[in-house]
Amino acid sequence: MLVLVAPGQGAQTPGFLTPWLDLPGAADRVGQWSDAIGLDLAHYGTEADADAIRDTAVAQPLLVAAGLLSAAALGDVVPGAVAGHSVGEITAAVFAGVLDDTAALTLVRKRGLAMAEAAAVTETGMSALLGGDPEVTIPHLEKLGLTPANVNGAGQIVAAGTLEQLAALEADKPEGVRRVVALKVAGAFHTHHMSPAVDSLAEAAVDLSPGDPKVTYVSNKDGQAVATGAEVLSRLVGQVANPVRWDLCMETFKELGVTALVEVCPGGTLTGLAKRALPGVATVALKTPDDLDAARALIAEHLN
Repeated sequence: MLVLVAPGQGAQTPGFLTPWLDLPGAADRVGQWSDAIGLDLAHYGTEADADAIRDTAVAQPLLVAAGLLSAAALGDVVPGAVAGHSVGEITAAVFAGVLDDTAALTLVRKRGLAMAEAAAVTETGMSALLGGDPEVTIPHLEKLGLTPANVNGAGQIVAAGTLEQLAALEADKPEGVRRVVALKVAGAFHTHHMSPAVDSLAEAAVDLSPGDPKVTYVSNKDGQAVATGAEVLSRLVGQVANPVRWDLCMETFKELGVTALVEVCPGGTLTGLAKRALPGVATVALKTPDDLDAARALIAEHLN
């Protein structure tokens, strides 16, 4: 049983889209998406520096575009289930047939702008905690006024809050946590700091006509499969201000009997978590087109 997953913000690196644009038709497709949302995706994915693509309003549509482009390069794949981490949920919604490419990119462009605007109100950020026990770590974060914004499983929790709160975390790590690593994001996503973005996204969602998922769509909210397009869209709106429970998504993958997982571009983060939390599950991360053959071989072996 194959699961197709899409990474979230922070996975982007300068120039990561460059090799993908050499694939037949890719540059034209990205050009059409760029025109549709008023953002030069090719420029940001090939020429822009790390600071430019750290901008939430840029990073989010860039990640969705990269995910869609790399998935299309795999050919006609119908996985057993799909999921995405944070903004990757919008990419996954396309994989499931809930949204088409243009609707997804239009929504994510508005999402990125709204979250960037919310992030500008207060200086905030996010840091990954490596190691530790969630039962110890989460109360410690709450004591510091931080939110466990991403509970990723495999010994990783991401804390979010003000820069002062994150500095306090660096000085006072929870027992068992080996390292605290600042993430390449521009705000405290999936916390109350993003509440203004929920209203903006709800307005944007009114214009969309989502289809019901054609494959199992696993939600970040609680790791549960969502049966209707309307519910997927509702969750996409609310999730910007609520924690990502990727640990529960991976528990659902186990229950579904996953045997293989492919992570679309820019892959690596979710496959890393899967290797620790889903032992025995074969994985491929799409980083460059050089990874396509390995992904196709894995799909052929596990898709039935």
